[in-house]
Amino acid sequence: MKPEATRILEHTMTALLGEIAPAMTPAYRQASVSALGALLLCVREEFDRAASRRIDENRALRGLFARASEVAVDDALVRRLREAAGEDDPDFRVPALETANQALRRLLVDLHAHLEGLESAAARALEDELWGELVHSVERRRVSLQAF
Repeated sequence: MKPEATRILEHTMTALLGEIAPAMTPAYRQASVSALGALLLCVREEFDRAASRRIDENRALRGLFARASEVAVDDALVRRLREAAGEDDPDFRVPALETANQALRRLLVDLHAHLEGLESAAARALEDELWGELVHSVERRRVSLQAF
């Protein structure tokens, strides 16, 4: 037997929503079991995209940092941006990707603060790009709540 996580989550969710919840009383317990089933749907979706989402985001942030290193004027920040832009994700396990993502997002905050202090057109364009990436980041995390 090969336990496929998405299939196990789907089976458990189907059992909770289709069999167990309708048989529960009182209504509070039925609603609680239904909420657990819906949470499993969210977990299934996140499990399915967990690595891909982080790889995509880390790649996008590193690309942004490469461009930002040409606009930033603080030497220490430029060095950090270039270092981050040159990195890669050698380990595709989710905890390693998440650790890298958190470090990149901290650098993004520092970059954003720096850009706000600059008055050049290049800084404004980069700031717009930064906000665009934040919008994409939210979209990557969106839970569809659609049936499988």
